[in-house]
Amino acid sequence: MRMKVEGETKEIRVLMAKPGLDGHWRGAIVVTTALRNAGMEVIYVGNQTPQAIVEAAIQEDVDVVGLSILSSAHLKLIPEVTRRLHERGAEEIIVLAGGIIPREDVPLLKQAGVDEVFQPGSKLTSIVNYVKHRVIHKRSPSAI
Repeated sequence: MRMKVEGETKEIRVLMAKPGLDGHWRGAIVVTTALRNAGMEVIYVGNQTPQAIVEAAIQEDVDVVGLSILSSAHLKLIPEVTRRLHERGAEEIIVLAGGIIPREDVPLLKQAGVDEVFQPGSKLTSIVNYVKHRVIHKRSPSAI
């Protein structure tokens, strides 16, 4: 999806990653495909450390980092990503999480800087629309 930004057209850029050693990649690939089909540029980096995810996000100048996790390490690895983004001055990057995350842990992730958490069964159209609206709002707060 291309958006007009200050006289130029800029695609929505998303970095999709699996923090840690979680080997369950199918959900991340499905969401990656849905975002690409919606016209976004998606960089899928697979399994990476939080540090590598942050470095790739900054280097690729992404709008969004999507983290897919099913390993039960979400309360350790995801806040590590948001902390490192903040330390690098990249807190404007929207962080989304998905996977097997207990509902009672969602507020803890949001307090740590995660914008939204998508549970199993979330509709792909909901994820795509959420990304579009958040990026539009981030780029032009008066647009919404």
